[in-house]
Amino acid sequence: MQVEVRIVNAFVDGGQGGNPAGVVLQADALDVGQKQALAVQVGLSETAFVSSSASAAFKLEFFTPTRQIAHCGHATVATFSLLRQLGLVGEGWTSKETIDGNRDILIQADMAFMEQRAPQYLDLSDKPALLNEVLAALGSDPAHLLPGVYPARVSTGGAFVIVPLVDEAQVHALRPDQAALARISERLDLIGFYVFSRQTHQPGRAAGARMFAPRYGIDEESATGMAAGPLACFLHDRMQQPGPRLLIEQGYLMQPPSPSVITVDLQLAQGGIERLLAGGRARTMHELTLEL
Repeated sequence: MQVEVRIVNAFVDGGQGGNPAGVVLQADALDVGQKQALAVQVGLSETAFVSSSASAAFKLEFFTPTRQIAHCGHATVATFSLLRQLGLVGEGWTSKETIDGNRDILIQADMAFMEQRAPQYLDLSDKPALLNEVLAALGSDPAHLLPGVYPARVSTGGAFVIVPLVDEAQVHALRPDQAALARISERLDLIGFYVFSRQTHQPGRAAGARMFAPRYGIDEESATGMAAGPLACFLHDRMQQPGPRLLIEQGYLMQPPSPSVITVDLQLAQGGIERLLAGGRARTMHELTLEL
């Protein structure tokens, strides 16, 4: 069987960079094993499989090279941007079905946004042994934390440990122990670790970050919509960053760099975050034909 896969870079910054995802349309006939095998062949951090849904506009399933994952921000943005380019969705609200329930999607001009839930926090400030373990696994230490702000496990539908460092130099200097991060991820049920500073390469942006998710076979990723949402909530709730729109940079510090920008719109109610939309622009790069 031959399967067509489109490679789409999501969260491009000025039309360049971004995070590539595989997108397979009309995937109804593929079973879970075939989807996993295709994700291995594609070899990107995530591949999205689009099929029909009885409860949403489309059903999306996401696979890393090692396992299925409930949600993926950049593959969602890649998929709906592609559907928009092909004329299969129009501007406005649509939806996706996932293994973790349905989520709203907003198409706004040339941008696609995905819904995330209100944040849930688990502070690491009262868990000093765990905090030190996390920092050691990242290749950092408490002296490099942003003063007065402690890391936290934050979930808006997928959990990340958010780590604020004092400056970009310390974020760039990280040399993670991927095996140690994977063990901590299993214990805390994490997708990964999102480490940031307030320094950015373009003005008007809230933070610059790096993301590590070895539990899902991702040593580092250039743009992570499911992590940018928790970070935007952390910035708003813990660091008084005004909203409602925050721009998060990622990928600038990778080797080679792949500059990316993620837009997060916080929906506020009575001073709290009710839900959020994380999104950006995408660019279709090329197509593959794979044998299954």
